[in-house]
Amino acid sequence: MTNTTARVEAKIAGILPSWDRVAGNWKQFSGKAKERWGKLTDDDLTVIDGRREQLVGKLQERYGIMKDEAEREISAWMEAADKLDKANEASNKAAASRRQPH
Repeated sequence: MTNTTARVEAKIAGILPSWDRVAGNWKQFSGKAKERWGKLTDDDLTVIDGRREQLVGKLQERYGIMKDEAEREISAWMEAADKLDKANEASNKAAASRRQPH
């Protein structure tokens, strides 16, 4: 199974977050991308504009890495963001349930 096939199957299975979420919220995610990859400039983030292939290319250019490594970096970043989102969601639910009168 190729890396691309595995990624598509993982996305279908709901394991990885959708890039659509990143693209749709690029202004929010661009700050997180800059935190993760400090060599990306504000101009780079503007050019990327939520397009995954553009991010791959800029990571290759700025960090001198191969495409497959850039793809792995992005997937790891997305997984971490998804875990953080789920943890925040669970924390918010727990806090809301504590505020409910019993």
